[in-house]
Amino acid sequence: MNKLCRKVRFSVNPFLEADTPGDNSFASKPCGEGLAMFFELAVGLVGEVDEDTGFVVNVVDIDKEVRRSVVPVLAGKIRESFGDKKHIGFSELTELLELSYKRLAGKFGSATVLELSLSLNPFRKLSVDCEDWKMVYFSEKFEFAAMHKLWNDKFSDERNFEVFGKCANPTGHGHNYVVEVAVKMAADAEFGVGSFETIVNRELLELIDHKNLNADIDYFGTVIPTVENISIFAWNRLAGRFDNAELHCVTIWETDRTSCSYYG
Repeated sequence: MNKLCRKVRFSVNPFLEADTPGDNSFASKPCGEGLAMFFELAVGLVGEVDEDTGFVVNVVDIDKEVRRSVVPVLAGKIRESFGDKKHIGFSELTELLELSYKRLAGKFGSATVLELSLSLNPFRKLSVDCEDWKMVYFSEKFEFAAMHKLWNDKFSDERNFEVFGKCANPTGHGHNYVVEVAVKMAADAEFGVGSFETIVNRELLELIDHKNLNADIDYFGTVIPTVENISIFAWNRLAGRFDNAELHCVTIWETDRTSCSYYG
């Protein structure tokens, strides 16, 4: 059994009756005209690999079906709400994702749509597990700058440099980190992004941003500040802090090639 994920990008201008189809699906299709709203819908499917094609599902077929069956629904809701000056909250978005699932279900042969994730901007997304519509997942990315030194006093100097390499630099080194905080909540829960961001800033970022982790954070006086241990530290700082939501996962990116996720 394989899991396949395909991201479909599209733009909607709520002030126009229809959007230009466009020809660049990498950027977005429909392409949007002028100041438009950009979205990215990730479709996760599970299924067996077809021996003849090597595909679980041809991604071209996923693109076509999402743009045919789902994009018009989302665009229509956006235009209707803008016209009526109505807010589209998380509960309404969840309903739209459930409707999207119903429109996609059964369209990909023996493959099953397992999850849908709607990026509301490049750093924030709302996700659903299509087997449990009672729960939704919200995640957002933040950034912080910090320096650290990877060193174990139990090792010899030679062993430290062998294990940690350049990261054992005696005066330390820095990273522009990214942390993604994901929470899960009931589909009809009252959830405020503003209060969510305030908690992450107060409980985590204000503590570690522009700090020397080894010297300024007591926890890392005895724990090596690897990306793995920073994710655990972040989890411990944030777990149990959110109203109407439960911490699901914390992911720390040290670089665009290195990250670690911790689930508690």
